Amino acid sequence: MQEALKLAKKGLSWTWPNPLVGAVIVRNGKVVGKGYHQKVGLSHAEIEALARAGKNAKGATLYVNLEPCSHFGKTPPCVDAVIQAGIRRVVCSTLDPNPKVSGSGVDKLKQAGIDVIVGILEQEAKKLNEAFFTFHTKKRPFVAIKFAASLDGKIATYTGDSKWITNEKAREYARFLRSQYQSVLVGVNTVIADDPHLGVRKKGKKDPIRIVLDPHSRIPKDAKVLRDTNVLIINEQITISHLLTRLKEREIISILVEGGGKTIGSFVDSGLVDKVYAFHAPIIIGGEKAVNSVGGSGFATIRQAQHLKDVTFQRFSDTLLTVGYV
Repeated sequence: MQEALKLAKKGLSWTWPNPLVGAVIVRNGKVVGKGYHQKVGLSHAEIEALARAGKNAKGATLYVNLEPCSHFGKTPPCVDAVIQAGIRRVVCSTLDPNPKVSGSGVDKLKQAGIDVIVGILEQEAKKLNEAFFTFHTKKRPFVAIKFAASLDGKIATYTGDSKWITNEKAREYARFLRSQYQSVLVGVNTVIADDPHLGVRKKGKKDPIRIVLDPHSRIPKDAKVLRDTNVLIINEQITISHLLTRLKEREIISILVEGGGKTIGSFVDSGLVDKVYAFHAPIIIGGEKAVNSVGGSGFATIRQAQHLKDVTFQRFSDTLLTVGYV
């Protein structure tokens, strides 16, 4: 199953809105086939693994990090192929949260006389596909916020200068984070002030959809975010809740909110943030008019503030990254 999870990660940034899935087929103690879902519209992991296993799939065990699908989407149901191949046992990490599947895949396998085990490395599998699970259980995209700030929580000076607060290693990792999300979102003020690229800039990784909140149509026509059609401009005043509903309708399952402080603050105020990436550099900017990393109304008491759990820390030379879940 660890190998299946490792294979699944190879599809990162290419499978949206589908999940990351890897599959390994074992017969008589030997791996006879393996595969992963490479890109939306292409074969699922189980089909890739079965093709490589060929006749050796008969009587073998299939390990897969998500319940095999049982419905027709862009590809036929995987359970039918698993049954036809003569697989004897299926071991999967977790059931599929998609209501079109949600246990029906396992039921169909059992009805065909196949032994099924569910729950192996379940937490690891759910974390790998946390956006997919949130999308289908909460009926909205998974939302993460990311900011790079000084020790006193500023993302720019009172003159608007913001380049650069963190070091190059931290900024490179921040760009990599974009590959883990289907979309990246900023407010138009960030586009006007910084003209960000908002791409991954890494070979083999797909750029996310770029979303810009621009209610008064102020975005410059030569902005870098407009370099191709992989961009969505929201030209209206809209609540965060309504925005997420609209994005769900477009099958956007995850968003990385990058700024600025006002936009990040609106998401925090909405109570609809799932994950936080906070970079802090060892500098102090100061100034009441300097730009705060998180704007908005804020919370009246410490008890009401959004506390993080499952917190981890990572160092990039002198810059510290704090990651946690709300």
